Amino acid sequence: MEAAEILVLQASYSNPVHAEAVGRLLNHYAQDPMGGGQALPADLLQQLPAELAKRPHAFSVLAFVGGEPAGLVNCFEGFSTFACRPLVNVHDVVVMDRYRGLGLSQKMLQKVEEIARQRGCCKITLEVLEGNAVAQGSYRKFGFDDAVYDPEHGRMLFWNKSL
Repeated sequence: MEAAEILVLQASYSNPVHAEAVGRLLNHYAQDPMGGGQALPADLLQQLPAELAKRPHAFSVLAFVGGEPAGLVNCFEGFSTFACRPLVNVHDVVVMDRYRGLGLSQKMLQKVEEIARQRGCCKITLEVLEGNAVAQGSYRKFGFDDAVYDPEHGRMLFWNKSL
């Protein structure tokens, strides 16, 4: 791929270009085996930017390569009771297949960190599938590691209950 301009920015959910990119990129992720392997309903993707905009603790980072949507990180601010400070949870990370290998995840995570520092956050958290070695390598390169407070008690696990 030729050297194309890379632009990484915080999305404006009211910007139609950003809103469309958020939906397109999230759907790409959903269709990947690491995202569940199924497309999301079109009406959900259309409503998503407006719903995110209603949540003051939500933000997204987009990467464009040559003007084309190439990557997305969706984040939500939480709160650390132990630190008595906010934190940022990275909820979704996606880089379109054809733009992988350009360092986009590192560039987007750098923007996430910049926003987290501006908000006075104490840490950035994320979940990653055990079998997603590529993502784990990217996250470790950026400075993430397994959450372990005491090795005797093992690694932290992320569980959920669908409602």
